[in-house]
Amino acid sequence: MLKAIVNYLAESRVELGKVSWPSRATLVRLTVVVLVISVVVAGFISFFDYLFSQVLDLF
Repeated sequence: MLKAIVNYLAESRVELGKVSWPSRATLVRLTVVVLVISVVVAGFISFFDYLFSQVLDLF
């Protein structure tokens, strides 16, 4: 069992060495894009939630 775990970790390390990692600038840029899109979507959801709750309170 321990040998299988050690083998798995060794193979995982080899595979991670094959990955082409993005540059720091690309990583930061894409992170900002994801955060901005997340905030915009959260804003739309909040707006429509508020709108629907106000409409339902009329009934």
